[in-house]
Amino acid sequence: MQKVIVTTTINPPTEAIHRFERMDGWKLVIIGDLKTPKDYQLKNGIYVGPAEQEKYDKELSDAIGWNCIQRRSFGLLWAHDMGADIVAVVDDDNIPYDGWGEDLSIGRDVEVHYYETDLPALDPVGATNHNHIWHRGYPLQLLAKRDYTKRSRKVVRPDIQADFWNGDPDIDAVCRMEHAPECKFDPDRFPLAGNKMSPFNSQNTFLSGRILKDYFLFPHVGRMDDIWASYYVQAKGYKVVYAKPSVYQDRNQHNLIKDMKQEYLGYEHNLELVTDLAVDPENVLKYLPERSAQAFALYRRHFDHA
Repeated sequence: MQKVIVTTTINPPTEAIHRFERMDGWKLVIIGDLKTPKDYQLKNGIYVGPAEQEKYDKELSDAIGWNCIQRRSFGLLWAHDMGADIVAVVDDDNIPYDGWGEDLSIGRDVEVHYYETDLPALDPVGATNHNHIWHRGYPLQLLAKRDYTKRSRKVVRPDIQADFWNGDPDIDAVCRMEHAPECKFDPDRFPLAGNKMSPFNSQNTFLSGRILKDYFLFPHVGRMDDIWASYYVQAKGYKVVYAKPSVYQDRNQHNLIKDMKQEYLGYEHNLELVTDLAVDPENVLKYLPERSAQAFALYRRHFDHA
């Protein structure tokens, strides 16, 4: 089985990168940016610099733009070309625990805590022992209506496994400014899944290789890039399971006001988006800027003959 780790970086190799390099049975692919040091090197992995990305697909490179995390979509294409069966999309500030990537449920039956809601979306964080906070990208208008009383045990077969993160969790800027949490999630609350779309990120997430043709980190939509990608693939019928934390998030320095501005598009449209996607997944195009929709089309072109 071919297993590939994909990330982007503008930094010298971090502690997280050093650990991912040593993962037995995985191949690491790092996508560089213009700010990445010119002499960036890996001891064990593939580094794809800006020139190589442009040679691969100049149109897509131009449509995505530079100095943005969405460059990692090139890593997804690299993984596809490598014949990846499983792709792990990670951030370079997530330090993996021992056993990371070993207990994967993708493509097999797994028993989960299963939550049913009548709302358009389910917030996975609300089902944990830190239920006062919420996942980045969950529609804020639904927060007061979250209800986890309809819980059962169910067997599902996921295409995506979104592992959680201890430390600084993936919450939006409003939540982070209000709570500034340092989390230790109870592993007994996992794995979990639900009957409606739910946000998952691209910082510690495992994907079946078969969804790569539909999974794209939309540029030019701020911090909704991976969130809208998550909603889109679920609208297409792919299933996600949330698993116990497998990393410690030692978060890179962020300006929370800047983050909030980058999330505003989601505050404004996430509820409408998930409602529209439930009708037709391609309704995502209504919410994308022209350049983002163009990049999505160019990305999907690589899978036309797959």
